[in-house]
Amino acid sequence: MLINTLLLVLGLVVLIKGADWMVSGASALAKKYNVSDLIIGLTIVAFGTSAPELVVNVIASSQNLNDIVLGNVLGSNIANLFLILGITGIIYPLVVQSSTIWKEIPISLLAVVALFLLANNFFVVDNPVLSRIDGILLLLMFSLFMFYIYRLSKADTSTPEITVSEMSGLKMGTLIVLGLGGLVFGGRLVVNNAIQIATELGLSEKIIGFTIVAIGTSLPELATSVVAALRKNTNIAVGNIIGSNIFNIFFVLAISSLVLPISFNPVFNTDIYLLAGGTFFLFIAMFTGGRKKLDRWEAIILLLIYLGYTAWLVSKEL
Repeated sequence: MLINTLLLVLGLVVLIKGADWMVSGASALAKKYNVSDLIIGLTIVAFGTSAPELVVNVIASSQNLNDIVLGNVLGSNIANLFLILGITGIIYPLVVQSSTIWKEIPISLLAVVALFLLANNFFVVDNPVLSRIDGILLLLMFSLFMFYIYRLSKADTSTPEITVSEMSGLKMGTLIVLGLGGLVFGGRLVVNNAIQIATELGLSEKIIGFTIVAIGTSLPELATSVVAALRKNTNIAVGNIIGSNIFNIFFVLAISSLVLPISFNPVFNTDIYLLAGGTFFLFIAMFTGGRKKLDRWEAIILLLIYLGYTAWLVSKEL
């Protein structure tokens, strides 16, 4: 099992580094052809932070590992909301823009509700499954969200430029190829060794997906948010998390279900309830304590809830 654990950690490192290389190369290539910072941010960079979740899920979905698919996305979103916002909010209270409070956070809650209704087949009497039709519906919602972000960004003249390093064509191509290769290779290492660890420990695929895999694939969001908090650029810290959660449900799960329909285990409803409750708590937190701000005491509550819930899940398996 030690070898599997080391290989899983190696897979996460390769996965995250692959996403970083791909984003760097693709951003430089786009900049070379005068693609705007806005488009680069909305497409390449946005995709890059969720690329680990996407690759792991596509591989897991192709192998019909439904619990890892759902555990990874729900676990990543819960880790983003409770763990990462908890840590960053403790570092520095997170001030949030009005648009995030009144639009992005509600859209994030809408994404959770949409997943709950579609996965539980509230509109079709059948076995719970996230079908290809459901995936198309999620992709449509994702397209509408991207259009909203595009309009919002066009209206926001204060958005800072994205820093893109200049590099030769050979270097750009090499980074893109190595990045994509790293994503695929790292994703396979993560999925295959997560299964081995779950089997040897007698743990469910859900727990492995919810903990090790989910936290590992959330590391790009953690790094981005912590750096933003340290620089007191708190809107990036919150926006990064909310945007990632919407991206994971509307895009990552959509693509996963198009690869192969995802059988839905109702046990995941508890995680959906927690995610919905946490998103609602974040909305209410904007009006308690400091206005439009996630205070340190509220961040501590988020972190404690995450630690308690994770400990409870693991204890049920032991």
